[in-house]
Amino acid sequence: MRLKGKTAIVTGGASGFGAGIVRRFVEEGADVMIADINAAAAADLAEDLGARHQQVDVARSESVAAMAVAARDMWERVDILVNNAGITHLPTPLEEVTEAEFDHVLAVNAKSVFLTAKHFVPAMKAAGTGAILNVASTAGLSPRPRLNWYNASKGWMITATKAMAVELAPFGLRVNALAPVAGETPLLKSFMGEDTPEMRAKFLATIPLGRFSQPEDMGAAAAFLCSDDASMITGVALEVDGGRCI
Repeated sequence: MRLKGKTAIVTGGASGFGAGIVRRFVEEGADVMIADINAAAAADLAEDLGARHQQVDVARSESVAAMAVAARDMWERVDILVNNAGITHLPTPLEEVTEAEFDHVLAVNAKSVFLTAKHFVPAMKAAGTGAILNVASTAGLSPRPRLNWYNASKGWMITATKAMAVELAPFGLRVNALAPVAGETPLLKSFMGEDTPEMRAKFLATIPLGRFSQPEDMGAAAAFLCSDDASMITGVALEVDGGRCI
């Protein structure tokens, strides 16, 4: 119960890594808002876990602002904010990715962090406490070919995490990131291009521990970094990757 009495928002929390983080946070005693563009999936998971839910498009300022208002209406303050929502483009030569695809990836993976900071950091500063966790990727540390602009968006997120951490530390806020390798999530097929036994074997051959990151792995790491057990840790990008980046 490391998060007992804490409030937490997890964007993209209705599926994949986000759902794994939500489940672990609830187990650890947090009062969790599952924020997702898929309102029905968020509502279903919230009902299963006894959590709250909120539809949000993290790439739109007015939608993130509405989420912040909903959180203020429910809670005295937000203790934990997890920027987990993310998308990718299909494996494509970098010059062939369309401008629309590029804009969408950067809006969801990068602009969203700016928007949640804009709408949540002022209140967290005023409270003098809080933990922000950005879900990046090993792609931001050791890029894979043909996932070019997705790689870049996650590299941006890691640098943003460090920039946020050093600026917000004097206000009592900690900011960290997680860098998972690909996992059993809805994005797996997009990362590989096609989900076949051969492609899985090829992908797994690059991971020393021989398996994908699981939602449960992410939940455990997130619970630690957002708990008081990590009170002296800020600005890190923790690799939850089975050794992929070695």
